[in-house]
Amino acid sequence: MTTIPKDPVILLSFINTKLRDHYSSLDALCEDLGLSENEITSKLSAIDYQYDQSRNQFV
Repeated sequence: MTTIPKDPVILLSFINTKLRDHYSSLDALCEDLGLSENEITSKLSAIDYQYDQSRNQFV
């Protein structure tokens, strides 16, 4: 399991960079890195960001 940033703004940057550079979907990122998709979406929704599947990023 990969350690992810605890600060939501830094987490946003971390996840969007990984999605842009290495993964075709949030599901693929979570599966490969052993992360909880629910945990990520929950933390980022707390700062008003939602995953946009068509853009493959949190917006």
